Amino acid sequence: MESDKAKVLEVQDLRVEIPLDEGLLTPVRGVNFTIHAGETLGLVGESGCGKSLTCKTILGIGGDRCHASGSIEMQRNDGGVVDLLSLKPNGKELRKIRGNDISMIFQEPMSAFSPLFTVGHQLTEAVLLHQTKNKAEAKRLVLEMMGRVEIANPEKRYRQYPHEFSGGMLQRALIAMALVCSPRMLIADEPTTALDVTIQAQILTLLGQLQEEFGMAILYITHDLGTVAQICDRVAVMYLGRIVEIAPVNEIFQNPLHPYTQGLIGSVHKIGGGKERLFSIEGSVPLAINLPDRCSFYDRCCQRVDACGGNEPTLTKAGAEHCVACYLCGADTREKGAV
Repeated sequence: MESDKAKVLEVQDLRVEIPLDEGLLTPVRGVNFTIHAGETLGLVGESGCGKSLTCKTILGIGGDRCHASGSIEMQRNDGGVVDLLSLKPNGKELRKIRGNDISMIFQEPMSAFSPLFTVGHQLTEAVLLHQTKNKAEAKRLVLEMMGRVEIANPEKRYRQYPHEFSGGMLQRALIAMALVCSPRMLIADEPTTALDVTIQAQILTLLGQLQEEFGMAILYITHDLGTVAQICDRVAVMYLGRIVEIAPVNEIFQNPLHPYTQGLIGSVHKIGGGKERLFSIEGSVPLAINLPDRCSFYDRCCQRVDACGGNEPTLTKAGAEHCVACYLCGADTREKGAV
């Protein structure tokens, strides 16, 4: 996809391998995408498709057993470009980038905070590491950000422990921690999963407001297509470690091309749908060990043809801003697309 806005992150041929006794596990297999300033890219798919591991690999927190290859080029706040995969996961340079140039909101806010320290202490740590060594100034910046994310009475909350916060308030604190250093990019890994519907809507509205204020890019991981339709500019559909379709959000919903994308959208209840039976994708996501060289969705696809049993299709152009990896869409003959 071409954009007039600056490219913040470009992932090229990202592959993650984990050696096991049963064989070589490849939960991420040749992922490609770009994100521009001010853009929200939704990364969707069933549990086990590799969404969260992709994002953890970007930050270098995938784990010691994960061996990543490819490139992850990040434009830093100072204007420089760095390949995050070339940096040591626990090295000083990558630690400077995490929390400063790129931040992440995790799924479970209760597990993201240490119960031994106050919330204010933990938020201040990031500021002291990346912004200033002055403790008074760091506290001022934290209190200001707590106010921006609509945490009532920041001075009081600053001195409280995580267990004294409600789930929604703790999620706001986690957002404050991620944004207090004004990152160029935010990774949000299903940040509203554990919250009730009303609080979910508040958090999504808050993220949109803060994105507009800071101009940051957001990589939003979710399986909730309703949320995708609400906040995303483009959508990348992931299956078994690969992106099988990527397009602007309206294009994905109005003209889904990959059978997996069609199945995901067909499984969502529509208002006014009456008693119409929802579509169900048979089977489940297989374990990515010793996979055959064919379409990864072959066994679950109800539209497969003979060509699908050959080599795995590559992500290719099916429109100006629409790419898909499927032989039913001419993946073997179309021009290879940039995503």
